[in-house]
Amino acid sequence: MPDIPWSTPTRPAPGAEVYVMASRFETASLTGALRFFLKSPGIIRQMRNAPGAHGFALRARVLRRTFLTLSAWKDRDALYRFAGSEPHRSSSRAAAAYMKESGFVFWTVPASELPIDWAEAERRLAEQARKQEKAKGPDTDTDTDTDTDTEPERG
Repeated sequence: MPDIPWSTPTRPAPGAEVYVMASRFETASLTGALRFFLKSPGIIRQMRNAPGAHGFALRARVLRRTFLTLSAWKDRDALYRFAGSEPHRSSSRAAAAYMKESGFVFWTVPASELPIDWAEAERRLAEQARKQEKAKGPDTDTDTDTDTDTEPERG
C-alpha cells in the first residue's frame, strides 16, 4: 500500500482549534510490519467515519518496519473515542506483541492550518524522542518503548 495522503472526513468549523496527533511505530520484525500493514485498511475505513475526525494521513515504510500516522480531531475526546472503538482498539492491543517502539505527540492548531505537513509532524516526533532518551539517562536500555501521552502544546 502506498502512503495515504491527507484526507478530510469532516471539515472543522471555521475558526475552530483542532487537536492533532502524530505517531511513529517501529515493529520488531518484518512479520510484525506486515501484520501492522494488513490492519491498516480497516483502521482507515474507521477513520473515514469517525465522529470528530478532521483529517488523517499515513506513511508506511513496511521494509523499514516503520509507520507514521498523522490525524486532526475536533478535540481530545473525539480522538480517544476513536482509539477506544473497533477495530482500532483490538488492533492496537494486538500490535503490542510485535512492536519495538512507538511514540506519540499531541498539539493544537487553528483549523486553518490543516492539513499538517509531514515535516512538522516528524520534527515534533523527533523532538519528543530526544526528550525521552534524555530522560532515560545514559545507563538505560535504548531499545524500549517510547510512548508518550503528554498534554498538547499550542502551535
